Amino acid sequence: MLSILGVLIGYLIFALEVLSWGQLALFPVAGQALPALMACVLLSNTGAAVTEVAKDALITEYGQKHRITGLQSYAFMALAAGGILGNLLGGYFLVKLPPRMMFLVFSVLLSIQLLVSLSASEECLGLARSLGPVPTGQSVSENIRKQLSDLMIAISEDSIFRPLTWIVASIAMVPILSGSIFCYQTQCLHLNPSVIGMSRVIGQLILLSLTVLYNHYWKQIPMRKLIGVVQILYASSLLLDLALVREINLSIGIPNEVFALCFSGLAETLAQFKILPFSVLLATLCPRGCEGSLTSFLASALCLSSIFSGFWGVGLAAMLGIRSNDYSNLPVGILIQFLAALLPLGWIHHVPMSQPVEKKRKKGMSKRNRKTRRIGRVVVGSVFAYRRERESDAQK
Repeated sequence: MLSILGVLIGYLIFALEVLSWGQLALFPVAGQALPALMACVLLSNTGAAVTEVAKDALITEYGQKHRITGLQSYAFMALAAGGILGNLLGGYFLVKLPPRMMFLVFSVLLSIQLLVSLSASEECLGLARSLGPVPTGQSVSENIRKQLSDLMIAISEDSIFRPLTWIVASIAMVPILSGSIFCYQTQCLHLNPSVIGMSRVIGQLILLSLTVLYNHYWKQIPMRKLIGVVQILYASSLLLDLALVREINLSIGIPNEVFALCFSGLAETLAQFKILPFSVLLATLCPRGCEGSLTSFLASALCLSSIFSGFWGVGLAAMLGIRSNDYSNLPVGILIQFLAALLPLGWIHHVPMSQPVEKKRKKGMSKRNRKTRRIGRVVVGSVFAYRRERESDAQK
């Protein structure tokens, strides 16, 4: 599993992204023809999707090997910090450089990352390197079938299947209208794209803060209660776009630029943060030997649910007649988004109240502590009894 992931990271992910962004930078025709542009974006998104799958699997396997719980929180912190830096650099290059030069700089950065990945070995990941292609002399097909069988057994457990289906369904059923809202902000409100880019920076700052709070304080909150609150906040944040479309912010004295800067990326941030407790939960519950497969399946299912959400948003925009010259039905689409985001609360009982494995560990520790206290009482009691015997002998 790890060797396959290493090959994917080194040879496929960054190669696809370098190929896509390099074409946009070196061949002007690729950025002008719609089919070529769509092909480049497809290659880039494919590399990013494989990155998500491989990253989650490696993090989980490393945490299981070194017995580090909650490693996904630190991965989210690094992801948010990288998002802040990337959005800041992207905004700077967008102002100072033409688009082709910006694509070229991004391709150079990806090429450097590709070279670093090719030169890195599996030992630097802190994981054991597999000595042979397949352990115990099995064929590749038999090993794949065994991995699939173990994965299906793990997914069939209710403690894994129920929260997994909830998080996937909660993402897939909400139509994403971010493209329509972006066009409305730039074409109707005439907002500078740098303002929208800076709103992403603020969103990543919020994500970093939420992750730190979760890692230090919110882990003690029952998971079902936490996810319910986050889902309600996510649904409510979708209505902020409605306030911008209806110009409610102007009626209370908030300019469009300030409102978009502060609240445009809030819904996306909450949607990202909602995944973190489920990643920690499934990494804790997954059987030994199936860590990478289960987390890879989770990341793949989340990517697939995002695709369904995007198609659902495109279909909703087409059905409501939302076009570049007609945004009259955009408020209706936002209200449908809001109602769809509230629907998963109807079966939130699929989300566990807490993480059962961590409770078992705590109970085990308390039993050992009670046993230690009993042994201590026996030893101290025997010492006092021995003293009393010696004192009585001395008095005699």
